[in-house]
Amino acid sequence: MSEQKIGQLLDSLGVEADIEEGDLVAAAFVILKVIKTDGTVSLANARSEGLDWITRLGMVTATAAIENTGFIDTPSTDDT
Repeated sequence: MSEQKIGQLLDSLGVEADIEEGDLVAAAFVILKVIKTDGTVSLANARSEGLDWITRLGMVTATAAIENTGFIDTPSTDDT
C-alpha cells in the first residue's frame, strides 16, 4: 500500500463538512472503506499531520456518540 494525498478522492466521493466562514479547522481524522482488487473490504484511516493518538481517540469517540444519538448542537438560551 502506498501513501497518497486524499483531498481529490474525498472531493470525488462528495464529502462535505458544515463549516462556517471564520471557523478554524484544527485537525482531521478520516476513516475510509476500501474495496481491494480481490473484492475484500477493509478499513483504512488518514489523519492530519501532528494529530496525536489521544486527540484522535477523542474525535472518534465523540463522533460515535453523535452518530449513535443524533446529537444536535443547539445555541444556549442562558443569558448569564
